Parts: sequence; C-alpha cells; structure tokens
Amino acid sequence: MDSDYGIPRELSDLQKLRSTYQPHVPPCLQGTTVRVEFGDATTAADSSGAHTISRIFLHTYGQPLAHFLRATAKVPDAQIITSHPTIRVGLVFCGRQSPGGHNVIWGLHDALKIHNPNSGSDGLFAQKTLEITDDILATYKNQGGYDLLGRTKDQIRTTEQVNAALAACRALKLDGLVIIGGVTSNTDAAHLAEVFAEAKCSTKVVGVPVTSNGDLKNQFVESNVGFDTICKVNSQLISNVCTDAFSAEKYYYFIRLMGRKASHVALECTLQSHPNMVILGEEVAASKLTLFDLTKRICDAVQSRAEQDKYHGVILLPEGLIESIPEVYALLQEIHGLLRQGVSVDNISSQLSPWASALFEFLPPFIRKQLLLFPESDDSAQLSQIETEKLLAHLVEEEMNKRTVKYCKYFLKKYSIFRVEVKWDEKQLCWSHGQYWCYDVADHFLDLLGIKASLNSICNVYCDLNRKKAHTRGRNLMRSATFLVIKRGDLYHRSLIVTMPLYVLGHICYHILAAGLNGYLATVTNLKHPVNKWRCGAAPITAMMTVKRYGRGPGASFIGKPALHPATVDLTGKAYELLRKNATKFLMEDVYRNPGPLQFDGPGADSKVVTLCVEDQDYMGRIKELKEYLDKVRTIVKPGCSQDVLKAALSAMAAVTEILSVMSSPASNGNTPF
Repeated sequence: MDSDYGIPRELSDLQKLRSTYQPHVPPCLQGTTVRVEFGDATTAADSSGAHTISRIFLHTYGQPLAHFLRATAKVPDAQIITSHPTIRVGLVFCGRQSPGGHNVIWGLHDALKIHNPNSGSDGLFAQKTLEITDDILATYKNQGGYDLLGRTKDQIRTTEQVNAALAACRALKLDGLVIIGGVTSNTDAAHLAEVFAEAKCSTKVVGVPVTSNGDLKNQFVESNVGFDTICKVNSQLISNVCTDAFSAEKYYYFIRLMGRKASHVALECTLQSHPNMVILGEEVAASKLTLFDLTKRICDAVQSRAEQDKYHGVILLPEGLIESIPEVYALLQEIHGLLRQGVSVDNISSQLSPWASALFEFLPPFIRKQLLLFPESDDSAQLSQIETEKLLAHLVEEEMNKRTVKYCKYFLKKYSIFRVEVKWDEKQLCWSHGQYWCYDVADHFLDLLGIKASLNSICNVYCDLNRKKAHTRGRNLMRSATFLVIKRGDLYHRSLIVTMPLYVLGHICYHILAAGLNGYLATVTNLKHPVNKWRCGAAPITAMMTVKRYGRGPGASFIGKPALHPATVDLTGKAYELLRKNATKFLMEDVYRNPGPLQFDGPGADSKVVTLCVEDQDYMGRIKELKEYLDKVRTIVKPGCSQDVLKAALSAMAAVTEILSVMSSPASNGNTPF
C-alpha cells in the first residue's frame, strides 16, 4: 500500500447494519456475460458547436451509444462478451466530495470479481495507490465520505497534469481509469480520453456522474450520485426550521442552500419541505430582477402574510443567486477583471466605473468584503463565501422598518422591535450575545460539507437552533441567529434504496471497460421505476458538450472551448411548473412538510426525489424506441413494396425531415449558449 487511505473504520452498530445491506442490480448487469447493443453515432446537443467539438476530439467524437442487455433480450447485432481477461482499473475521486462514492467503488470491485475472480483494482492519483480488497471495503460499504481513497479538487487539465496522468497509467499498467466527479471532472475525463487515444495508450477512461449539486443533467443523465441524499437531508433540516417558525409564530428564516450556479437543490428541497418562498437564480436571470425587485417581492410577501395574522416564514435561496442578479453580476465582472490585473483589494473601489462604485458603496460592509475575494478558476465568484441570505435579510430589514411606520397595525401591535445577535466566541468556546433595538432575521447556510447526515447530527443542529433561541428575549418580527454552516461531504445515504444506483454505476463501469469503450460516461435511466426496469448504458462524453462562444452570462467560459456545462433549472419543465402551481399555497397556507430523518425501512425508505418523478426523462429508452420504428419502416418499405406504400413513406418522411431540420437548427436550438 502506497497510501495512508483505506484504514478500516470503527463502526457503530447502526453503521454495521448499513454495511450488511446488499444492493440489487438490474437484469442487464447480472451473470458473467456482457451483452452490449450499439446505437447510431452521436452528435453534439448544440449543433452549432458540433464542428468545434469534432475538430478537438478527433478520436472520441461521434461514438455510438451503448445499451447493456439482459440475457433474454433478442437483438441480432448485439455484441456478446464471454471472455474476461484479468484487468487493472484505477479510480480517482475528483472535485468536491459527494455522498455515494464508496458504493461506486464497491460495485466496480464486485463486478471485477464476478467476471474474473483474479482481477485486481488500484486506486490512482499521482501514482499513490491503494489496492482495493474485500477487507478494506468491509467498513466502507453503504457509508458516506470520500475517505477510502481521499479526494482532490485539482483539475486534470494542464499539459503537465495530463502527462503525469498518462505516465501514471502506463507505469501502473492500467486497463481502465474511472474518474468520479461532476461537470468539471468529466470534462477533464473527455480530454484525457482523447489524449490517451492519440498517444495509443491502452488505458480506457470512464466517467461517473457524481455531484451533489445535481447540475450534471442532460438527455443521457437523469440524476447524479449524491443529489438524492443532499436534498433529503437538507429538506429534513429545513422542515425542522419550519416547525420552529410555525411554533413560535414570530420569526422569519432566510436559508441559503448549496448548489453553485444552478438551483436544483433549492427547487427539490422546496418541493419536499414546502417552505413559504423560494427564489431561484434562473427566475431572477430570466426576468432580470434587481436587488430592489427581490427585496420588494419578499417584503410584499411578508406584508401579505401579516394581513392574515401570520408573522413567521421560511425563505430559501440558492447559493448562486448573487451571480444571477444583473447589476451584482456586472459589478463582480469589474471586480474580477481588476483582481486579475493585480489591483489590490484596497484600491478596487476607486477604480470601478461610476455606477459600479455607487452599487459597491451601497452594499453592506460584510458583502463588500466577500465580493472582493479572488474568483474561481472559471471566473465565477466564491459563491459559498458570499452571504446572500444576510444581504437580502439586511435589505428586507431596512425596507420593513420603513413600512412599519405605514403599516404599524400589522407589525408593532404584535412585536416589540428588539434584537439579540448570537455569535460563537472562538476564544471562550461558547455562545455570546449582544442586544440591539432593531429588526433582525435568521440566516442560515446549509452547505453539507463534512457532517454525517445521521439522525444525531440532525437533532444536534436542531438543538443548536433551540439553544440560540434561549438567548432571545422580547418579541421581534424576524429572528436573529448566527450564520449556520452545515457541511456536505461525509453524508450517509438517507435511505438504503438510494445506494442501489451508486452500486449499479460501478457495475456499468466494468461493462464499459469490457466492451473496450473510451471516453464514455456510465448512465442509469428510468430511475423512477423499480430496479428491474432500469436502463443501463453508456454515452460518449463529447455528446454532452457545448461550446461557449462569448462570456455574457455567469461563469462564461473562454471562446470556443468545448466542455460539460452545469445544467440550470428548466423554467419550462414539469418540476418548475409544479412549483409555480403551488407557490401561492406554500406562501399563504403554511403547508410545511417533513420528509423525516434517516430511514432504513418504512414508507419513506424508498422515496425518490420529486423532480425525478415528475419529469419524463427516459431519453435512452426513446432512442431505442425510435430505432425500433425505423427498423419496422425498413422492413415494410423495401424493394418490391407497392407504389402506395412507397409514396406514403416518402411523404411522411419528407414532412418529418423538414420539421426536424427546423427544430435542430442553431437558431431554434434551446441549448445554444447565451
């Protein structure tokens, strides 16, 4: 062993029970024979970028889809693989940690043993390896964390990094390299696969969609490893806060949720826990809402509730909201440009344009300090460090103080204007508080990056909230509390049923390597149905890429660079439609919902995320269905058929071709970069 990782854990009784659970695999992955059906060659989702992508990925662009078949499937041209030589596979955890990574390793390890008991697997990064064995895996099965192999946020992108990876794979004589990560990591996997193919390296690169943000979504990927757990744990914590607000009837909570640029986590948590209000970054960007617009919207909601004698509420905000506000995003662009030019933080304000300087000075000091942080590698702000919930709480507080004079019958008769600010004293290691006469709010950030989402942690967080409440005296409209940070990494799966897709993805990785595929992403679709109906396959990563042509939106990439880009919430989708349909009800009726804590059995143990269930996403299934229809047409319309049949086929195909040509043109393509 060349690594410090893989040390057996000391498990509690609960963890031991979890580790005994054996996930099931779909029929198409059972047995010792790999059956794969190849579809047609793929193209890019954005047809306007297809030429650029094909020029950069000469060896891996245009590869076909792969569908893995059950033993009873009757597909004449399926490739059947019965010989399984010994192979060596490397695995790398990349990017931010997410629940479920260990089960992907477990699934791949079991698949290697099933198809060839003599096979081995190696963990890889910078040639520090850990040989995976049954004994090492024993205490990591169905457990959260990335600590079996460790993880890195480093990119595999520069020439030095790519050459180091190539040298490591050759030195370790790897047949396959599995990269477990999100959009950035799988973009790197695609580039690595291309470089390996060009260098005639025998190592095949496979990607696994693992990101708790849920933003690696496209026509091939229905959901990401970790998203289910993150949303359900967040939802239960939010529900606890809703219960607290509903019980006290005098506090408003602003809660910022993780998710980077996309608002998938905020949307899913809203549909699960039913808070009074959520503001999605995609809504703000589409409607070009300003800070003033957002403040007014929230204050109007507070006032409407007060008119019904409701003086409490819970408001969710996505992490990336700050970059979706047009004037703030423009300000960030100016700041980032100056920072990259080497301008010191102290001199930034004086070198901003007049309007940007005015906005910067208008913002509270704590936000100004956070906006001056050096940007991420993709030029986006350090979103996790910007307290958007405190900014909006501050602006709402000021506006409500103004409205109090006019609408005092709604507020002052119910509350005194007394605030207690609670903070954690690092020196004394205790809670301290100061008293002020003004309105205040509760603001929390649920980022979930290092706390185990067990029942105990949930109870502890809730107890912390209640301890803070003990310091609060008087009656106030909006509750004050310290900035609550809950970390996201080492999460247990909320239910055992959610471990199955993760384990299955590990099996699919082996099937991809057995079929000799390079530059593919493991996929499982039809997930809202029972496991025996899941569709397992693989899609070329290049088919999921788009090309950003110019940088006018948040986090825009360099000109002409193909990449996987975070998928944002679809404002025309069924999940968002469901939210809009219930928005007024959530706002006014306090229909809070608690999905419950960690569950191994019972009615909530096999629940699936709402956004997955309401959307109809079986893209891979529809591709197969289309292929079946085309095969039927070829069977019916062939030399010797009647003139009437031929004319009908030509007429129908001409109409279909014309419609599809218009729909797939760059001008009408909804995926065209902004």
